[in-house]
Formats: sequence, C-alpha cells, structure tokens
Amino acid sequence: MIPRRTFGFGAFAAVLVLANRHAEAHAQLRSADPPVGGSIRAAPDRLSLTFSEGVEPAFSSVSVTDAAGIRVDRDDLSRDPAQITHVTLGLTALNPGIYRVDWKVTSVDTHKTQGSFTFTVLAP
Repeated sequence: MIPRRTFGFGAFAAVLVLANRHAEAHAQLRSADPPVGGSIRAAPDRLSLTFSEGVEPAFSSVSVTDAAGIRVDRDDLSRDPAQITHVTLGLTALNPGIYRVDWKVTSVDTHKTQGSFTFTVLAP
C-alpha cells in the first residue's frame, strides 16, 4: 500500500509537470532587439521580437509608444516565412527617452499571449 503522503506528493508533482507543459504551448517572448529593459545608444529603425513558437502576424499586434503615449512604430508588423518565430516592426526616428513595447500574439496553434516591456534610447 502506498502511503497517502507519497501519493499526494506524486499527484502534486504531476500537476506541476502538466501545468508547465501547458505554459510552454503558448508563444512566449524569448528575445527582443532592442533588448527587454535595455539601454541603447543608437536609435533603431526596427524592433525585432523572437518567440518560443511560430506566430501569426495577421492575428497579432505590436505597438511602440514614447513616454507621452504617442505611437512611434510604422504599424508594419511582418514575419519572414523562413523564421515563423521572428517578427519585426518598423520604427520612426526615435529621440532619446524611454519607449514601451506592447505585444499581443496568436501562435500558429491559435493560443494567445501578451506582454509589454520598455527600452531606453540614450542621448548620443
């Protein structure tokens, strides 16, 4: 007979494993350029985001705003068919300051995720 304590721990461990698998089934942000929370000297002309799985740009959105909440992206989100986990977005000429990126993506298996982060453009 298996002691109740051992069975309870085993069931708890199984729930954690299954929950972790479910979380990995969604497109999570893996990297960004400019980097999440990073500071850069030269203002970029594009934002690049890489996710843990393929995303569908037609059902996704990314926006970049300045400290005043004014949108500074070109609203041209695109994905290279050869790299379905990677999307890019054109940016207008950025002045020194803090910028916020808000993203909502739908993965190719229809799961939706969202998030936000900031990056800073330093004065030259």
